[in-house]
Amino acid sequence: MKTYIFPGQGSQYVGMGKKLFVEFTQHVELANDILGYSVTELCLADPKKQLNNTQFTQPALYVVSALAYLQQQKHDASPVDYFAGHSLGEYTALFAAGAMSFETGLKLVKKRGELMSQAASGAMAAVLNVDELNLRTCLQAHNLMGIDIANLNSPDQIVISGLVDDINRSQHSIEQLGGRFIKLNTSGAFHSRYMAPAQQEFAQYIADFDFSSLQTPVIANVTAKPVMEKEIAHCLIEQLTQPVKWTQSIEFLLAQREMAFEELGPKKVLTKLVDSITSHRDAALHIGAHKPTDTAQTSLTPQQQIDTWNTTYPIGTEVKLNKTGKICSTRAQATLSFGHRPTIYLHDYGGYFHLSELSPLPQVVKKATEA
Repeated sequence: MKTYIFPGQGSQYVGMGKKLFVEFTQHVELANDILGYSVTELCLADPKKQLNNTQFTQPALYVVSALAYLQQQKHDASPVDYFAGHSLGEYTALFAAGAMSFETGLKLVKKRGELMSQAASGAMAAVLNVDELNLRTCLQAHNLMGIDIANLNSPDQIVISGLVDDINRSQHSIEQLGGRFIKLNTSGAFHSRYMAPAQQEFAQYIADFDFSSLQTPVIANVTAKPVMEKEIAHCLIEQLTQPVKWTQSIEFLLAQREMAFEELGPKKVLTKLVDSITSHRDAALHIGAHKPTDTAQTSLTPQQQIDTWNTTYPIGTEVKLNKTGKICSTRAQATLSFGHRPTIYLHDYGGYFHLSELSPLPQVVKKATEA
């Protein structure tokens, strides 16, 4: 199986799209008409230093990524199984899936970029090497509940969003926790409650657009699940104030049999995130091959093991008990017992088993796909 993934803001660079603009001149002319300026000049020369301004970044990235997909179709028109895009990239994914035209996608992205660039001042920061549970606990303990989780990029990379003073104050607490704090060069608190005014105006704008049936499933950022046609507008509206669930989206896709990913667009930022998510998932799925004492050696916390299991395997998953070889099925989701043990309840047994005491059978992933 295969998924095409499309990047969001942060992947832009001067010089992107050079070959694509020559190959797809009609699309470039159409983009210029919609935008009111030369997307080619913006991307290749950036004479006014606007490419890193949200209002210009988003349309530029959409155009380049959309053209990259069209170029890919020229070379390999074989269908893929899923599309997914990070934040802004979800628009490119919807275009590729046939839900909207190139023009519609660009008009929506143009408006989105304008509204986000006009949002009240805020700040964002990347937090490395701290899992979501510990990060939320840290923010609550230090009275930083005005900060929202903006991007769940990978198990060891989370982006926070909020008011400038709150983000600055959080640095010390996060570093005391052992995390790495990187302030991002953004003009607003994207994917947070502070984008509510922009969200309201965008909701009014998108109401005038209709969407077509999806020819290929697209994973929505706000749900980390395939979006239905009637949900497209709602998900794009919600995306402005809700976190990008990239980790959960990739974990969902990884659960659909053997999945290959190909990033279409400038740079390979998402490819690196997918590699990180895959590595963490593989570590979690191999806990059944170790004794309980070995499980503590993995980089995943008990809660992360539970989250990964529940994201990957549905209730009713067939598993093998490592000691006896007996085949059973799960009766509930994995849960935390005694505050520290990742366990799960099995049919025909009156108790919980540590996740390290069992191994999921290979065909389970196929069942999850067909459900």
